[in-house]
Amino acid sequence: MNDQRLDAALALEDGTVFFGRAFGARGTTEGEVVFNTSLTGYQEILTDPSYKGQIVTMTYPLIGNYGINDMDVESRGPQVAGFVVKELSPRTSNYRSTRTLEEYLSAAGIVAIEGIDTRTLTRRLRITGAMRGVLSTDLLDAAALVKRARAAAGMAGADWVRAVKPDAPYDWRDDQGDWRLGREHAGDGLHVVALDCGAKHNILRHLRQRNVRVTVLPPDADGQTILDLRPDGLFLSNGPGDPAALDYAVKPIRAVLGKVPIFGICLGHQLLARAIGAETFKLKFGHRGGNQPVKNLDTGRVEITSQNHGFAVDRASLEAAGGVVTHLNLNDGTVEGFRHSKLPAFSVQYHPEASPGPHDAAYLFDAFVDMMKTGRPPAPQRLADLQKRREQVDQPA
Repeated sequence: MNDQRLDAALALEDGTVFFGRAFGARGTTEGEVVFNTSLTGYQEILTDPSYKGQIVTMTYPLIGNYGINDMDVESRGPQVAGFVVKELSPRTSNYRSTRTLEEYLSAAGIVAIEGIDTRTLTRRLRITGAMRGVLSTDLLDAAALVKRARAAAGMAGADWVRAVKPDAPYDWRDDQGDWRLGREHAGDGLHVVALDCGAKHNILRHLRQRNVRVTVLPPDADGQTILDLRPDGLFLSNGPGDPAALDYAVKPIRAVLGKVPIFGICLGHQLLARAIGAETFKLKFGHRGGNQPVKNLDTGRVEITSQNHGFAVDRASLEAAGGVVTHLNLNDGTVEGFRHSKLPAFSVQYHPEASPGPHDAAYLFDAFVDMMKTGRPPAPQRLADLQKRREQVDQPA
C-alpha cells in the first residue's frame, strides 16, 4: 500500500515494538507470535484451528494477491488471534476470489498489520523463540504495549482445544471443497471415528475420498462411546495448544488403545504419544510452513512436508513407552512420526493432507486404511509400495 500512515503496532514481551499500517479489523489482540514460511496458502493458514491463540507472521513479503474464496477454508472461519505481513497486495486477481483479504479479516474481527520488517521479526523469533505479543490499532504507546505483552498468557499449559472443538457429535458430509481432490468416492465403506481437537477440513476430505465414513466426536468423548459406535479405526486430529493440558483427550485414547486401529496427525500425534506414556515438550519457535524436510526411516526416503506445531514428542520417553520412531525432522532431529511396537497405532507430527503444502505424504491415509483392514501397521515395504502407488497414479490404494 502507498499509504504511509502508522496506525498499528506489534509489541513483543522482550521489549521490541514494530509500528506499521492497520488492515482488517480495528482493536487490540494478544497471543503467541509465530511465523509461517509458506509462500501461498494464507487462507488455509488463517482458518486452521491449530493457530488459535496465535498471532501469525507470514515470511513471504507479499500477501493477499489472490484474495479470498469460499472453498479454500479449513474451518468455519479465521482462527488466528492476529495477522502480520510485510506488504498487503493492493490488487486481487483470481477467478475464484469473492472478496479481498482485508475485507475478509475485517468481517471476521481479525486485527492485522502490514508494513513492518517481517525479516527482522522472524529473525528475532528464531533467536529468542516464540514470544507473547500484543497487536493493536487502539494503543500505540510502546511501553504500555510491552507491559501488556508481558502480562499475556503463554502457550505452555494452555488448553485452546476447548475453544475449537465441536459441541456435539456429527457425521462429516462432503462439502464444496471436495472437488479439489480430483476424484469421487463411490460410497461408504470403512467407518472411522475422528476425535476433533480442531480438525482441518482437508483431513476429513482425505478420509472420505478413500471410501471411509467419518463420525466426528468431541475429544472428551467417553472411550465406551467410541467403542459402541463399532468403528474400524480411530483418527486423532490436529488442534491448538499444549498437549500436556489435555488429559481429558488422552483418556479416551487410552481406553481404546489396542482395541481399535489408531492414526494421529499433529496434536493427535502428541496425544497418542502421551496416551502410551511418552512426554511432550515445547519447541523454541516451532515448525510452521510448507517446506519442512522429514526422513521416513522405514523407507529411507525424504518427504517435504507441511507443518504447524509448537510442541514435540520426547524421543527417549517415547521409545521407553514402546514407540518406534519412524520419521525424523532433518532440520532439528525432532520426532516426526512413530508407530507402536505391538499395537495397531501410528502417527505423524506433520500434515499429510497439506492444504497448504506438498502432497509427498498423502500415502499415509492409504496406510491408515491398510491398517484398518489388516489390524496392524503397514510394514516398511508396504509403506514404500503405498507411496510409489500414490506418486504414480492418483487413485486411493
